[in-house]
Amino acid sequence: MHPYRTHTCGELRNENAGDIVRLSGWVHRKRDHGNLLFVDLRDQYGITQCVIDTSSPIFATVEGARLESVVTVTGPVVLRSEATVNPSLPTGAVEVGIDVINVENSADMLPLQVNSDEDTGEDIRLRYRYLDLRREKVARNILLRNDVIASIRRRMIEANFKEFQTPILTASSPEGARDYLVPSRLHPGKFYALPQAPQQFKQLLMVAGFDKYFQIAPCFRDEDARADRSPGEFYQLDFEMAYSTQDDVFNAIEPVIAGVFEEFAGFGRDEPWSVTATPFPRIPYAESILKYGSDKPDLRNPIEIADVAEVFDGSDFKIFSKLVGMGGTVRAIPAPRGGSQPRSWYDKLNDWAREEGAPGLGYIILEDGEGKGPISKFVAGERLARLKELAGLEDGDAVFFSAGEAGEAAELAGKARTKIGEDLDLIPTGRYDFCWIVDYPMFEKDKDTGKIKFSHNPFSMPQGEMAALDVDDPLDVLAYQYDIVCNGVELSSGAIRNHRPDIMLKAFEIAGYNRETVEREFAGMFNAFRYGAPPHGGSAPGIDRIVMLIADEPNIREVIAFPMNQRAEDLMMGAPAEVDDTRLHELHLKKLPTKGGK
Repeated sequence: MHPYRTHTCGELRNENAGDIVRLSGWVHRKRDHGNLLFVDLRDQYGITQCVIDTSSPIFATVEGARLESVVTVTGPVVLRSEATVNPSLPTGAVEVGIDVINVENSADMLPLQVNSDEDTGEDIRLRYRYLDLRREKVARNILLRNDVIASIRRRMIEANFKEFQTPILTASSPEGARDYLVPSRLHPGKFYALPQAPQQFKQLLMVAGFDKYFQIAPCFRDEDARADRSPGEFYQLDFEMAYSTQDDVFNAIEPVIAGVFEEFAGFGRDEPWSVTATPFPRIPYAESILKYGSDKPDLRNPIEIADVAEVFDGSDFKIFSKLVGMGGTVRAIPAPRGGSQPRSWYDKLNDWAREEGAPGLGYIILEDGEGKGPISKFVAGERLARLKELAGLEDGDAVFFSAGEAGEAAELAGKARTKIGEDLDLIPTGRYDFCWIVDYPMFEKDKDTGKIKFSHNPFSMPQGEMAALDVDDPLDVLAYQYDIVCNGVELSSGAIRNHRPDIMLKAFEIAGYNRETVEREFAGMFNAFRYGAPPHGGSAPGIDRIVMLIADEPNIREVIAFPMNQRAEDLMMGAPAEVDDTRLHELHLKKLPTKGGK
């Protein structure tokens, strides 16, 4: 017999009755029933109930084993009586009599309860993450992550993509988020950077002649944490295709993404969630900003924003009419059947808008063919009729307004759309609603400096190629850039790449980079493009976010085995940590005083 186990704790069934078995696992729960002591033994695969009589000579050992101690038990499999069968456990029809027990490792008093979902706070959970991972829900999420990655890898290989690994130590890039830097011992004063993404390497693989690449790639960015973004590191399905159009990229990745979500749509649910049928809807960036106030629209929310500047142009509502006259706009956010809400709801929405930095949200309630509310007297007759037409309003609805410069008005309107949708319970569950956001602007104006800068990805091909860069206003140039969005969460950004050095130089020149800077900062890719680079494109859906959505978890840390906290600290391993002066000297580094002189 194996020294530790003949079966796992999730394996025994009725047909094993009478067998002598050996199980190893953690003491999950103990229940004293007078002359019998029941022990639930747990491993990754499940739970098996074990039982011992108080008259047994090893009873004291079993009784003394604390929760989460690791033990090995040996004994016969016994069928439970009909009254004691536990239908919630796959092993619930049998139990194991404990004839022999060996305590492999005795547990100390626990800092958190493993056998419950009690929230002990993030610091405790992350400091003792190895215990937190033993909890059923957390462990289930991590196993889901494994299964999702395995499914993605299988689907990509079946689609003839080849898996390559790209460097972890690379050069810093002036574009994108803040790098994590690694000092070089052999090259004083010089630093490697951990890759924010394998962007340049995967393009160089296309230049090298490989046709379809993919990688489950680790990426590193020194960014603040959010609910859908882990600080420090994350993983993405990075892929690239040679000789590809935008349609080719969409056609390649949609079956992978849709297939994975369909495969795991029933995870932890009574009924599987529905998944948008392919091909996914494609929404131009400008339309998404207008209708949804965001380039990450949650299409489950039925509310669509409307531009109603014309309704207020020349009206007696001077606040809005003046803004429109100065080139601003007014966006209407419908609240279907919102007219039945109490006055306090409108007041709370105004308070919410002020918390968002806006002066408030004007509103009108539609009732008996007329408008009611604080600004209704300014929107009557033909203006009201036009408002109803533009915003799709009916009696019983309410409508809120966001006014200002186009970008600011759209941003507030998008947040209000989400807030109203949640308040009115308009956003259904049980669905994964996908879309592509396409036709991103190549450039945008920096709000602080007024200068032209890249809006999305500097390595994208402009629509119209060189002719567009030479002739068009830079702010009118669109790029072959695209994002895939699910339920308001951005899963990936991608693009058809700029594979020509002349177009690359021109695009960077418009964004304020001279030739010398481009040749220096992007030397590897720029030089490679001079030796025959095929047209190519790709994308990089986020693994962490995919698993978070499938698991229906609000926080990405719930699907990462060993995440850092919001302050980018690993409480379990004590990172980041100081190093001694000897190591700093080896790396040619010297500590500087922080603020306050410490």
